[in-house]
Amino acid sequence: MREAFDRPTLRLLDRKWAPFVLAVFRSAFSRDRRNVSADRLHTQVDAYLADLRSVGVDVPKASGRALCVQWMNDQWLYREAGEGDDEKYTLTSHTLEALVLVESLSRDRALISESRLTTIVDTVRQRATQASPDREERVRRLDLQIAQMTGERDRLASGGEIAAASNAQMHEGYANLIDLIGQLPSDFKRVEESVAGMHRQIVNDFRGEERPISEVLDEYLAKTDTLMSSTAEGRAFEGAFALLRDDDLLAELKNDLETILLHPFALELTASERRGFMATVSLIRKGIDDVLTQRNGLTTTLREHIVNHDVVKDRELERLLRDINKELATWMETAGPRSVVTAPLLPATVDIEHLREKFYDPNQHTPPPPLDDVSQHAPEPPSLDEMRRQGGPQLGEMRDALTGALGARRGASIGDAFNELDATMRRPVEILGLLQIATQVDAIARSDTAGTGDGVARSDALERFETIRPDGTRRDFVVPRIILNDDERAAMRALNYGADDE
Repeated sequence: MREAFDRPTLRLLDRKWAPFVLAVFRSAFSRDRRNVSADRLHTQVDAYLADLRSVGVDVPKASGRALCVQWMNDQWLYREAGEGDDEKYTLTSHTLEALVLVESLSRDRALISESRLTTIVDTVRQRATQASPDREERVRRLDLQIAQMTGERDRLASGGEIAAASNAQMHEGYANLIDLIGQLPSDFKRVEESVAGMHRQIVNDFRGEERPISEVLDEYLAKTDTLMSSTAEGRAFEGAFALLRDDDLLAELKNDLETILLHPFALELTASERRGFMATVSLIRKGIDDVLTQRNGLTTTLREHIVNHDVVKDRELERLLRDINKELATWMETAGPRSVVTAPLLPATVDIEHLREKFYDPNQHTPPPPLDDVSQHAPEPPSLDEMRRQGGPQLGEMRDALTGALGARRGASIGDAFNELDATMRRPVEILGLLQIATQVDAIARSDTAGTGDGVARSDALERFETIRPDGTRRDFVVPRIILNDDERAAMRALNYGADDE
């Protein structure tokens, strides 16, 4: 009894958080969703924990990731590598058994029913016929079955009444079938886990090099035959595999399932129950595919090991590592916690002809030499006046100079006034300042109206500006001719001296 309670199935049902754990497994996994991405399951468990805490339910205080790792250590979850770097969780056979047990206890059904007793009687009769070594007894049993079936056929063919099954009888038979079908996933999972365990054992045997490869292969074949014949899971697998090889039998199974659901009792079933019942064949297919995938992986491992295995090199490396482990074990018997072993970084002699990689050379990682101090050769920094000459237009000084240059002269343009200014005020950039000043007093807007009779030239008239750069070079620019009237001159003076200045 103690061994039974030490099994992962009963340990799961005996834990404090068993209702929460089983609810998570039932919500995250289903018949159609057999594996879940590791990151997704961690997030789902965190969401379940937060929802239950919000309504005041006592739940574990660990995170979803920590709980999944704990469940994996308890053999309730199995983590396997998926495509790329993606890892997926699947339920173990122990968890599937616990879910089936809890579901059967929560479902209303009769423990003793006509369907269950009929199944038992038929199975016992069939096994007794197969077990009897008496030829005459077997013939008598077969004749009895033939006579019963022939009598029933003749009765129906002559117009006899067909006794339809009642809803209660169909419910009993349906419950019996659901119990049998519900055990299939855990049966297939146990076969899959047995093959995976065999895979790990054979890989360890190959790496151990303690037995010849031929002996390991013989043991693998013997275990395969035993797995498929000596266990209930193996027999279930062989029976399902034989079923899938018989297309007529498979089609008949599908038709029988459909016929059962055509009975009026099926109207009392939910849509999910009908879908699950009709998915029995898909369930068998999926279980067989998973087992075959595991067995193909084992076969691939054997083939690659036989083809690529270098016995001599592997034995030399294994012998060396084994000797090192022995020496370490001997040394640890007397060594303290802070003891060290002095070992050379390289062996005394290296018997090789070529090295694929270079050794570390410190000279290749030396920093560059320091830079020379050449600050004494730096040119003198420019003065403030030199920097101003390289800057933009001087608007204030230009308005003063332009006001003085125009004075009371009638008909003089700003170009005439500009050409009479000092050389320091005739930089090319000052032309932009003049145009900005003319814009501020609306002289350009008036010029564009092409007025006549007031001494103002048309806007299409041009004049030449003679500029002098700070380095003394000269450059002429052609700019539209602008003549300021009295109002515009007064407005320009007001910008510098205020509106009250005369």
